[in-house]
Amino acid sequence: MYNGESGGTDGTGGTSRAPGASRAPGASRTSGASGPLRVACVVGGSAGADCGPPAVARWLDGLAGERGDVALSVLDLADYDIPARYPEHPTGPMHSFTAELASAEGFVVVTPECNRSFPAELKLAIDVCYDEWHAKPVGFVSYGFGCDGVHAVEALRSVFTELHTVTVRDSVGIDLRFTDEKFPAGGSLYTDGLVRAAGALLDQLTWWGLALREARAARPYVA
Repeated sequence: MYNGESGGTDGTGGTSRAPGASRAPGASRTSGASGPLRVACVVGGSAGADCGPPAVARWLDGLAGERGDVALSVLDLADYDIPARYPEHPTGPMHSFTAELASAEGFVVVTPECNRSFPAELKLAIDVCYDEWHAKPVGFVSYGFGCDGVHAVEALRSVFTELHTVTVRDSVGIDLRFTDEKFPAGGSLYTDGLVRAAGALLDQLTWWGLALREARAARPYVA
């Protein structure tokens, strides 16, 4: 996590470390070697006033709940007052957000596409953390008007590569061009194809999440 102190940075908002340097306890290890994979679903911004990205997260949460091998929690950035400029010391909401990420064993990022990329508030939230992302899998659910958010996802893949994550191959893209049904809790927007895509994403996320859980327990990850 960014700490507001002077010193070297890695360019992502976190403090750079030499190989083998110590890190905050629990940043790369997770407690508990069994049970469902703990996944944080980060809801990252909105492409317009009529968009309801939390509804997409709730839809995904419902699919995850049917599986039994994933425990998904939704982290809506609207609930975290992350300052636009880094303060001298981390704020309470910054601590809360990073604590949620540190306890997670995998992530799903829900994002709109904005000008062929993802929202600035999502980048700000990503950069608040560093160690908390390491050696964990990340999946993506994107949406857009006249597009399915593929450019946002490709931009995010580069960002998360720098943060030492594993991004899963399959993503979910929702094209809103042909519907006036903006993010309903259920219904025609979530087609069978989208449900299958979400299943593939969760399958891959779970495989990598459980494999990396075992790997971190056997050997702490050092970046």
